[in-house]
Amino acid sequence: MDSIAWMAWTLPTAIFFTLLAVTLGGMTWLAAAYPEAERVGVLRIPTTRGDRLFVSLIVAAVVHLLWIGLVGTDAIATLPIGEGVEISSLWIATLISLASTIAIFRSV
Repeated sequence: MDSIAWMAWTLPTAIFFTLLAVTLGGMTWLAAAYPEAERVGVLRIPTTRGDRLFVSLIVAAVVHLLWIGLVGTDAIATLPIGEGVEISSLWIATLISLASTIAIFRSV
């Protein structure tokens, strides 16, 4: 177990991987239920749902890495649950990533 002791299995990590699995499941269902044709958006190149998902995941990774590098993960609030649950500033990066994902799926 020492080889994976460095991994940060926290609630945000669990939420991320759960949402990723739900997204991939939803995308698979959409592909089977509603086959799509390629769409041309603001980039003027044909893209599919999978292309837009890939681009949005890359953008989310870059946003989070830049946030950690430039801002950090300090707590921005403490919830009055139990002994106090701290909310990391990294949730702001997550909101930025969600907004960028919506923009990518709507316009690319």
